[in-house]
Amino acid sequence: MVGPVVLFGGPYSNLQATRAVLEVAQARGAVPICTGDVVAYCGRPQETIAAIRDAGCAVVAGNCELQLARGALDCGCGFEDGSACDLLSVAWYAYASARVQEADRAWMADMPDILSFEHGGRRYAVLHGALSDVARFLWSTSPASEFETEWDLVEQAIGPVTCIVAGHSGIPFVRHLSRGDWINAGVVGMPPHDGTARTRYAVLEDGQVSLHALDYDVDAAVADMQAAGLIHGYDKALKTGYWPSEDVLPSELRVSSRASG
Repeated sequence: MVGPVVLFGGPYSNLQATRAVLEVAQARGAVPICTGDVVAYCGRPQETIAAIRDAGCAVVAGNCELQLARGALDCGCGFEDGSACDLLSVAWYAYASARVQEADRAWMADMPDILSFEHGGRRYAVLHGALSDVARFLWSTSPASEFETEWDLVEQAIGPVTCIVAGHSGIPFVRHLSRGDWINAGVVGMPPHDGTARTRYAVLEDGQVSLHALDYDVDAAVADMQAAGLIHGYDKALKTGYWPSEDVLPSELRVSSRASG
């Protein structure tokens, strides 16, 4: 690819944030690429799908796409059974699944698990969580060995790469490893648990990656969730910037741990 690339994950049925990041890509003359989970927590699943498809945005399959394509009964997010995140997922997933049309399920079923492109002299792979498990959580604090294991699997599948772009965990980071950079582009549909309402995306330009905050109409997104009856905690998270539960996070990334420390 020549020119900038906008990388983002987790539109999460947040129509306003999705439109905002696509507008950023258009204004930059950039190619948009999504790391999956187009549909999830928020109130406008069908319209968010339409926005992504109308933009011609490339998308790799996230766990939500795989589950919706199969007609599964849960999101397959990798939450521990009985955890707060697991219990909260019941309502939003049922709402989303009831509204996704069959043509869009077929579109999801055709999504690749991994894609690659060249940019600025580097070869990039794009996936959702990890190649071993689409819903695997890899954090900025995860052991280097976990990234190396996934890097091996990627190169076995598609050959040598310089960088890997992923999503799923919801918190952006760039991890410098011996073989290259692991880039989590963040998600646009939900704040990264940092106390601000702005969400995140990444930009590749001139061979460099940078992480950016996304401003969008948060009030409208919250209103959509409230109108849909999705008022179990993620609606508040859009404004407060804090997730309704930290049980999916490693201890060192929990706000409660930092506060008590």
